[in-house]
Amino acid sequence: MEIISTSAPTVLDVISTKELEKILVDEKLFASEEESLGRVEVLGRLDGIVKDWIKRVTMDKGISDEEQIQEANAKLFTFGSYRLGVAGPSTDIDALCVGPCYATRHDDFFGKLFRMLQETPLVEDLTPVPDARVPVIKFKFNGVSVDLLYAQLQFSVIPEELDSLQDSLLHNLDEQTVLSLNGCRVTDRILSLVPNIRNFRSTLRCLRFWAKRRGIYSNAMGFLGGINWALLVARVCQLYPNALPNVLVSRFFKIFAHWKWPNPVMLCPIQYQAMPHHVWDPRSNQRDRKHLMPIITPSYPCTNSSYNVSSTTLRIMQEEFQRAKELCEEIEAGKRTWITLFEPYHFFGSFKNYLQIHIAAKNAGDFRQWKGWVESRLRQLIHMIERDMGGVLQCRLYPGDFSENSQGVSPQDGEKFDMRLTVDEFKSHVVWMYSSWKQGMQIHVSHLRCQDIPDFVFPGGVRPPKSLNEKKRKRIEVIESTKLKKSESSTAGHSSGQKSSQTESGVALDGSHGLKSGPSVEPSTSSVSSSTSASSRPQRPAVSIETEDDNATSVSQAQNFNQVGATVAAALATGTISSFCQNESLEELEPPELTAPCFKTAFVATQKPIIKLQFSSLVK
Repeated sequence: MEIISTSAPTVLDVISTKELEKILVDEKLFASEEESLGRVEVLGRLDGIVKDWIKRVTMDKGISDEEQIQEANAKLFTFGSYRLGVAGPSTDIDALCVGPCYATRHDDFFGKLFRMLQETPLVEDLTPVPDARVPVIKFKFNGVSVDLLYAQLQFSVIPEELDSLQDSLLHNLDEQTVLSLNGCRVTDRILSLVPNIRNFRSTLRCLRFWAKRRGIYSNAMGFLGGINWALLVARVCQLYPNALPNVLVSRFFKIFAHWKWPNPVMLCPIQYQAMPHHVWDPRSNQRDRKHLMPIITPSYPCTNSSYNVSSTTLRIMQEEFQRAKELCEEIEAGKRTWITLFEPYHFFGSFKNYLQIHIAAKNAGDFRQWKGWVESRLRQLIHMIERDMGGVLQCRLYPGDFSENSQGVSPQDGEKFDMRLTVDEFKSHVVWMYSSWKQGMQIHVSHLRCQDIPDFVFPGGVRPPKSLNEKKRKRIEVIESTKLKKSESSTAGHSSGQKSSQTESGVALDGSHGLKSGPSVEPSTSSVSSSTSASSRPQRPAVSIETEDDNATSVSQAQNFNQVGATVAAALATGTISSFCQNESLEELEPPELTAPCFKTAFVATQKPIIKLQFSSLVK
């Protein structure tokens, strides 16, 4: 696809762009001058630390020549939103430390440099993640969050003028080093390929804000992350090189609402080099052929940056693109204003059934690592649910953090939608496959009805009142339910084969209709706790998800509902570390909450100081 239009902006475009950018200012999406200077100061101090670090490493390697010690150098690069120029008030800094061939990742970066950071004033929340796909040290420096990567190059001395875009840097490097370098290389390449950096940045700010408001900003959970949105926006900027942000935002949704995935989005032709690094090529690689929404990075090795996207998250994003496209058309026609485009997606309260996941750890450091691992595996839970429920049940992940110290749940009476094996499989993947698992790391899964969602997940901690339309809809549902029950009574003599057909396809999983997928299982008295060693794993209890059985659903109704999605939300409750240390265990919540629909009294979780909540809605 070549350039679509080179038309110059009109006066109306200038006015519309100012209105759009005013929203960004009003929403405080720009870092203040004080915050910007604070980040610059942090980077300067961090650069000094890594340069001091490499000189110490050089001396520890037995090099005593003073000139060689003085020449020893490590260079700091930035990438991500900070390097792209779209950092906001709370945006972290993605940084890469490049060192010489004798400074190793394991002993020197995660060893000596980590210890130096521990001894540095104003450095806190220091968390090493050496086993990640891209190894990283996470910390806060004077209140600024930093993700620090490391690349060990095949150079004895790192020149200060080193250009990260040089392909020759990648010779004889392992995969982790190439991936660490990739962030800087892709970011710099994007900036070199867009026709107007200012318009690109304004448009990218709009799209990032929109994606977060609509709950589709998270690479780890199967949506798109910062680099993915940057690549898509950059492509639209290439197609409309002279357009202002108002046009670029509108054309963005027009293009990607109709994009024929899995056709890839590319800023430039895929580059090949005489090196063994994997390059995205669906013609020769079966794994690449399975990618649903390929967004290709522009620097060698060119890879798909959106490999986490699933069929469910792709569908959700396509629906959001279509919605935004229609709104932009009305905005251009003068029927709406830009602020309507950024209306948030009201996740909580929009559905009837949710899954809740609790995690806990003994201290703040363990909790941060455990939290990151569980979040990166949540998309597997969604895949397992959709796989095991035969595609009838779909889920939507909603990435967002919330804080609360405790949570009570009132179990519901009714039939069971059997997810015991699915949840069990997910827990085994999360708990037992985590190589950095430590004593005290725990995970629990439970079910919540809409009315049981805690108030703290709503804006300002206040649950919004039900609208008049919602109350009217409830009354209509009651009337229709009564009519349907009378109709069922008159057709009670139908054959068992007909009933079976309704059970398979007539399942509405929004809490108003129930499905009993298996025999009722009594609560197990054993508990599932990942604080047990792998060599003595406990017998996991039967786990099921309950929905109320108000009435049955006809085959025709089920066919209409099968295309409607479902939901999961991320909610974080940090709690206090000290109270957890006093209470060394966290009681298992699953047997009473998930397998005992006969309970009439509310079950209240007590003494849960560090909790990870995930809300998942099961809809029609």
